[in-house]
Amino acid sequence: MPQREAGVCLHLTSLPGPYGIGVLGAPALQFIDIMDAIGLRVWQFLPTGPTGFGDSPYQTTSVFAGNPLLVDVNSLREQGLVTPAELEQLEAFAPDRVDFDRLIPLKMQLLARAGERFLREADSESRAARDAFVAANDGRWLHDYALFDVLKTMHQQRAWIEWERTYALRDPEAMRTLEEAAQLQIDTVKTVQYLFFRQWEVLKGYAASKRIRLMGDMPIYVSLDSADAWARPELFSLDAEGTPTEVAGVPPDYFSANGQLWGNPLYRWERHAADGYAWWISRLAHAMRLADLVRLDHFRGFEAYWAVPADAVTARGGEWREGPGAPLFDALSAALGELPLIAEDLGVITAAVDALRERFGLPGMKVLQFMVGDETFDQASIPENCVCYTGTHDNDTTVGWFRGGPGDVRTPEEVERMQANVLRHSDGRAETVHTDLVRLAFSTPAALAIAPIQDFLGLGSSARLNTPGTTAGNWRWRLMGTELTPHFCASIRRLVTESGRMPDPS
Repeated sequence: MPQREAGVCLHLTSLPGPYGIGVLGAPALQFIDIMDAIGLRVWQFLPTGPTGFGDSPYQTTSVFAGNPLLVDVNSLREQGLVTPAELEQLEAFAPDRVDFDRLIPLKMQLLARAGERFLREADSESRAARDAFVAANDGRWLHDYALFDVLKTMHQQRAWIEWERTYALRDPEAMRTLEEAAQLQIDTVKTVQYLFFRQWEVLKGYAASKRIRLMGDMPIYVSLDSADAWARPELFSLDAEGTPTEVAGVPPDYFSANGQLWGNPLYRWERHAADGYAWWISRLAHAMRLADLVRLDHFRGFEAYWAVPADAVTARGGEWREGPGAPLFDALSAALGELPLIAEDLGVITAAVDALRERFGLPGMKVLQFMVGDETFDQASIPENCVCYTGTHDNDTTVGWFRGGPGDVRTPEEVERMQANVLRHSDGRAETVHTDLVRLAFSTPAALAIAPIQDFLGLGSSARLNTPGTTAGNWRWRLMGTELTPHFCASIRRLVTESGRMPDPS
């Protein structure tokens, strides 16, 4: 963990730009420049895999692949892989009025054409770099992902358990025939992945040159409709037809009175243990190549997890099961060395969960929105070995939370009592609660303090990124590109400096 640093949470899709969705291009590099100028040293983003149902980065079609929608098309234009006419089609999508049902297939078609142009026209040096990427990743994940992506297109994007049985169950003869008939499409998918990871290398290298660390996010579970579950069904609680027998979730909590029914297939942990947790080692090694720190989502599920019958309507009827525990982290440590993990230890945390985290020296998380409404809250009680947040991507913005925004499960009386308690830690004005909570996070003993960009900006509930338990309208908020003014940047720099979190210039 760093020594008293500050950071920001901003998912890459929320970056500003002209083509409907944030990308790994100039706006990302410009944001790093702003972070450097104001003293923020850690950029946290959400999972970067290809999104599936509900556009959620926590329900991706691969935990290894990159999201093609993040590929910067301006960079492809400079390489001659995208034409000006094709770019004009994307320019019709204003940042604040994006029709994602139209944008997503349009950009995917554009990227497929760019991939085909690369295969036809790339020079020998570029082609050799692409082939080296394919050779390094094909056996681990890339080839299976390319087959999966092609088959989803063949089946009108339906989930793989709804495909023709020969494809769903990976009949060897059917797969050989597919590889022969769809070689161009398979190679194109691999090429688009190469373009994604080449752009990622540029982003990561630029961040490193500014002494800014990237923090990734690793969900504990994979989506059922993913190349991971399709290619390795033996690692998951699936029946012979690929249908989950039990699914993941959490019991009733702060976010939902019925708990959260995530629906992801559970792991067959005994299978993972039998081969020394090889799949997990490969997954974390991949994440460590992309980021300097990795937030391990739902850490408590590694000690004990909530198992829900697959036909359940809510998560209430689940039960706790023993997780893999220390043997998993022993295997990861033995293979990868020191683990750059942040344990997302929110929710129902027991002494056993704390003991597991502490055994491996993993920093936990503290979220002020869950704490400062309590009259007994003491900021000095927050430990040094943790990351302190104002709120997370699953919370309302601090301004929306303070006001009791849409979907708030608290009664008006509870909101009023919380507001009175929170104002004890502020200058007494509701208008500054977002700045006060950021200042409070920065002033705690936590080695790293992070706020979502929405809290730095003081935005209301309309800027909320996700509401747990819902599937519509999430993950779509974006910066417009005009908010990060010199005055705003100066005010954040003051907060960083006053809290003693400004990095040493040397």
